[in-house]
Amino acid sequence: MLLLARYVLPITGPHIENGGVVVRDGAIVAVGSREDLIASYPAEETRDYGLAALMPGFIDLHTHFEYASFRGVVNDLPYSQWKMQVMRLEELLTEQDWKNSAVLGAIESVRSGITTFADVTDSGTSVAPAASAGLRGVIYREVSTMDKSKVAGVVDAALEDVVEWQELVDSSLLTIGIAPHSPYSCHSSLFKTVANAAGERDLPVALHLAGSRDEYDFIKYGSSSLGQDYRAQSGWSDVVWLPTGVSPVQYVSQWGILEVPNVLAVHCVHVDPEDVDTLARNDVAVAYCGRCNLKLGMGIAPLKSFLEHDLRVGIGTDSPASNSTMDFFDEMRIGLLVQRGLSGEAQFYKAKRFVRMATLEAARALKIDHLVGSLEAGKRADIIAIDLSRSHQVPTQDPYSAIVHTSNQEDVVMTMVDGRILFEHGTLLTIDTGTLYEEVEHARLKLKDGRA
Repeated sequence: MLLLARYVLPITGPHIENGGVVVRDGAIVAVGSREDLIASYPAEETRDYGLAALMPGFIDLHTHFEYASFRGVVNDLPYSQWKMQVMRLEELLTEQDWKNSAVLGAIESVRSGITTFADVTDSGTSVAPAASAGLRGVIYREVSTMDKSKVAGVVDAALEDVVEWQELVDSSLLTIGIAPHSPYSCHSSLFKTVANAAGERDLPVALHLAGSRDEYDFIKYGSSSLGQDYRAQSGWSDVVWLPTGVSPVQYVSQWGILEVPNVLAVHCVHVDPEDVDTLARNDVAVAYCGRCNLKLGMGIAPLKSFLEHDLRVGIGTDSPASNSTMDFFDEMRIGLLVQRGLSGEAQFYKAKRFVRMATLEAARALKIDHLVGSLEAGKRADIIAIDLSRSHQVPTQDPYSAIVHTSNQEDVVMTMVDGRILFEHGTLLTIDTGTLYEEVEHARLKLKDGRA
C-alpha cells in the first residue's frame, strides 16, 4: 500500500513535501518523495490524502479508557475534591456500564489518531476493546491498599489478572504491566512487593506520582484533605499513617519501585531538583499530562528540568473523566503554550518538539521506539493522516505548526496500526458501535443524577 500526502513527517528527519510511505505486511518499507515512490512501486494500491500530513500515530502515555463515560460529569473542582466525587459516583455503574465506557475510550483514541496507549485499570475492562479496536499499547493492572496485612493478597490477585490478561491479547500489540496506584493509596510494602514481582516477571510498571500538592503534603507532613478523605472513603481510616519527612518521589524510591527496569511515572508535578535527579538516575520515564494538571489545578510539571536531565518524556491525556476529551492536538498545544509561558525566551519550545514528544519520545518512554514513533523503513506501520485543508489551516507552510496550533481530533482522516487501517474518513473499521452511544448516555444520566 502506498500512502501519499502533501506532507510526510518522519520525525527523525526533515519533513517531506509531496511525499509518501510504502507499507507491506504491517511494516514500513519506504519513505520518500511522491515521484520516486510511484516510480519504484507502480503496482501498489494507492491512497492519496491530498493536503494532509502523514506522520506516526500519537502515543498516549497515560489514560483510563473505562472512565470515558465520566466526561463532563465532575467539572470545575480541584483535584482532591474531583477525586472524591469520582470515587463516590463509581459505585453507581454496573459492570456493563464500565465495559461500554471502555469501548468508548478505545473508539475516541482511534478517531483521535492515537495508535498506542498506556492504560491503567483495576478491572481489565480496557483489555477487550483495545484488542478489538486493533490498538497497540500497555495495559497496567492497578493495585492499591494502605493495609499492610492485605498487601500480599492484593498483589497476588493482581498478578493472577496479569497472567489472565496476557492470555487474552496479541502480545505483538498489547503488553500487560502492573501499577501501584499512588503514594497516598499504597502501603510502603506494596511498592516493594510490586517491585520484586515486576523484576522477576519482566513487567512494566506505572504509578501516579507527585501529582498534587495534597499528595505532597500527605506524604511529607502526614496530613491533607486528599490523604484523609481518600483513606476514609477507601475504608482505611484505622490504618496509622505517620509523616515521612520526604517528598513522594523520595518516599517511593526507598522501597525499590523506581529501580524496576521499565517504570513510567505519571504527572511528577510537585518535584524538586533532588527528585528529578532521582528519576534520572533510575531512568524513570515521565508522562506529562499538562491539560489534566491545569484543569484540576494540580500545577505545572517542570518540563525544562526533565529535558535537561534527559528524562524520557511523552504526553498523556489522563482520560475524559479529568480532561473532557482525548484530543492530542489540544494536549500538544496547551502543553506547549504553558511551558513557553513559564520558560519565556530562555527556553522557547517549538511545535516540532511537542510533535516529537507525542510520538518518538513517547515511544522511548515505553521502550518501544525500535518498533514505532517515527516513519522509517523497518518500523511497524503505525501511521495517521491529518487533514490540513480547512479554512482555519490554510495556507500551510510549516506542517508542525499547523498540526499543533490549528488542528484538532476532527482533522484525523486515517488511523493505521501495524499496517491495518482502523479508521478512515469518519468510518470506524474495527468496532461496531451499534447501540453503544445510547447505552453510554444512559450510564451518564445515572452519574448526573447521582452527583451532589
